[in-house]
Amino acid sequence: MKTGLSKKQKATNIYFTEADTMIEVCTYNTSLKNRLTDYAGNYPSECRLIDNDGNGCLTFEVNKGRFGFKLTAPYSEERRKAASELAKKNTERLRRQEQ
Repeated sequence: MKTGLSKKQKATNIYFTEADTMIEVCTYNTSLKNRLTDYAGNYPSECRLIDNDGNGCLTFEVNKGRFGFKLTAPYSEERRKAASELAKKNTERLRRQEQ
């Protein structure tokens, strides 16, 4: 859907206070909108769509206990190299299977 907004204007905003039990998520991100829509359909007591601005932004209200942030440490050079070698080895194995 064309909204006339630039990518920089299409932000995902997450609002909450320590006192409230709900988190408000406003997003243009299609993947996140789809995941939240599915979650709201499956668990209406935990998540619900509260606004559709008509320009591609959906706003959901999510139970604070159901929403999380995941921070991961950057890979060390050693771990990056090991992952690369593993991927190369598996690529060769997959190519042999195709023949």
